[in-house]
Amino acid sequence: MIEYLNETVDALENEAGQTMAEYAVVLGVITIAVVVTLGLLSTAIKNTLNNVIASL
Repeated sequence: MIEYLNETVDALENEAGQTMAEYAVVLGVITIAVVVTLGLLSTAIKNTLNNVIASL
């Protein structure tokens, strides 16, 4: 019985590590998506800011 409880506790501790790894992967994917999106929109943003500056 004690061995079963020890195995259960070990399994729960391992899941916490997996959860942190999953969060890290999700954060990495979101970061890449934001950088790519800003890269694709950079020309449009630059043009819009230049238009605003020119109108001032």
